[in-house]
Amino acid sequence: MTIAKPARLPARAHFSSGPCAKPPGWSPQKLDTAAMGRSHRSTIGKARLAHCINLMRETLALPDTHRIAIVPASDTGAFEMAMWTMLGARGITMLAWESFGEGWVTDATKQLRLDPKILRAPYGALPDLGAVDWTDDVLFTWNGTTSGVVVPNGDWIADDRAGLSFVDATSAVFAYELPWDKIDVATFSWQKLLGGEGAHGVLILGPRAVERLESHTPTWPLPKIFRLMSKGVLGEGLFKGETINTPSMLAVEDAIFALEWAKSIGGGAALRARTLANAAALDAIVAARPWLSYLATDPAVRSITSVCLNVEGADGGFIKRMAALLEAEDAAYDIAGYRDAPAGLRIWCGGTVDTADIEALGPWLDWAYANAKSA
Repeated sequence: MTIAKPARLPARAHFSSGPCAKPPGWSPQKLDTAAMGRSHRSTIGKARLAHCINLMRETLALPDTHRIAIVPASDTGAFEMAMWTMLGARGITMLAWESFGEGWVTDATKQLRLDPKILRAPYGALPDLGAVDWTDDVLFTWNGTTSGVVVPNGDWIADDRAGLSFVDATSAVFAYELPWDKIDVATFSWQKLLGGEGAHGVLILGPRAVERLESHTPTWPLPKIFRLMSKGVLGEGLFKGETINTPSMLAVEDAIFALEWAKSIGGGAALRARTLANAAALDAIVAARPWLSYLATDPAVRSITSVCLNVEGADGGFIKRMAALLEAEDAAYDIAGYRDAPAGLRIWCGGTVDTADIEALGPWLDWAYANAKSA
């Protein structure tokens, strides 16, 4: 069956798909260039880094009990920094139901040579959250970026936990209202929900995490970029923008642009509302097409940001053909599922995407599906 190409999307929609979607109105010319090319240790450099931290705190509604630091190497660097500096003080439970959770398991078992309990589930499902032992440190992803599965809430996290909760929140912050009183350590990166540039991660520490840092000395070596302590004391400058290594001030300005845009439209609540609207628009597309279905079959644990879809009868080659057809037409970018996940599509519904662009994707999916079948 031949399907005509849908009408071309406007130029603003070229950022509409993929987890690096820029906020509406973004352009390089709109970035504040005053701090670019200056030392991050200069007065203006430190001021812009501190401004970025303060905007993140405001947008996330983060309580004063929690500290925020900009650290190297994206979410991976931030989460590994937490693991390397705080694990080893007590038992460990790890939850893995997608590739990034499995990556943290590899770090714990093969690099740090620890012996964690591992609770696993296949792509599209969650482990038994009721089986978690909170006398342990517990490590998990809040929103499985590569599986489209999210923990339903924080109710399962014990208020009287003896261990720390370590949360990889990279595709959850700014889209879900997170229970910060339940979270001791959180990490994320700007390139997901803020559509920012890569290279930098964000590390959030609650008071119990700080207590762990000050009372526990790891038995393994720590690279310089992981060292949060100096002479037995937490380096407080890090949480004021005095970064461990040299950050990209261009990337910082890009994050500031996104955060100031978010503030201008209503802050974190507005970002969450936009994300929900996008997920609802995609849900209507899926409901209208019998050849599309969700990898996460339970709506209660289905992601509203990184939404993973099954395509009836499709293998990896078919999905690659669909994705290539859409990219060639500037209709959608990078929507093939993650390489370790089951073959399917992954649609980004974060708040930097306009709902109209999600709605416009439906006819393009029809066109790409029909053409991939006839290829």
